[in-house]
Amino acid sequence: MCELLGMSANVPTDICFSFAGLIERGGKTGPHRDGWGISFYEGKGTREFKDPCSSCDSKIAELLKYFPIKSCIVISHIRKANRGRICLENTHPFTRELWGCNWTYAHNGQLKGIKKWDTPHFKPIGTTDSEHAFCWILSQIKERFPKPPKSEKTLWRFVNKLASQVSELGVFNMMLSDSKVFYTHCSTKLVWISRRAPFGKARLVDNDMTIDFSQHTTENDIVTVFATAPLTSDETWQKMEKGDFLVFKLGEQVYSS
Repeated sequence: MCELLGMSANVPTDICFSFAGLIERGGKTGPHRDGWGISFYEGKGTREFKDPCSSCDSKIAELLKYFPIKSCIVISHIRKANRGRICLENTHPFTRELWGCNWTYAHNGQLKGIKKWDTPHFKPIGTTDSEHAFCWILSQIKERFPKPPKSEKTLWRFVNKLASQVSELGVFNMMLSDSKVFYTHCSTKLVWISRRAPFGKARLVDNDMTIDFSQHTTENDIVTVFATAPLTSDETWQKMEKGDFLVFKLGEQVYSS
């Protein structure tokens, strides 16, 4: 199985600390050696970095561990291939345009039979079940809403419905964003933590690294981090349950199933 990392924050924030822990699981402390990727939103645009090699050995990942790209929404993924060969086009996250916005998506799990589902508006580039599910979700959204619905909650409820449908095919731990909000759905394993004042220290599980968040934040900052498994050893992470669907905006939870 793959592993996921995401962030929703109310101010542009770098994810170097969490990313430094995640990439160790890509071949060093974990078996996810088959590629990695990360997307940072900057307004409606995204900076994307992908590499089909293991993250623990990647020079690009090493750069990003220390290069503080600041963003309010981040989605990252380390891959253990089970559907589709190891190559760049099968490396998450995947991105498509809808309503003039970049939608970014990453998935952990297996979906038996998803490739039989029609994707009339968005076509997969690679051969993973994950990308096919993403194209199906966006196709369904485009058919139901040719234009963005007036109510945000109408869209959130519909995405929740789609995520529930996909999860019936197997394991569907998902992170998704349209540049405005951060969606996440849990089938088996996802955790999250919201950090806000008073900020303290944290130590990574997979790397000998400690940070004092109070030295890098203000009292108004809210930074919520999502992961497949806790990245730090001295903080309390909240566990999502099977079927949970959460929406975050600027670091705050705004919707749940």
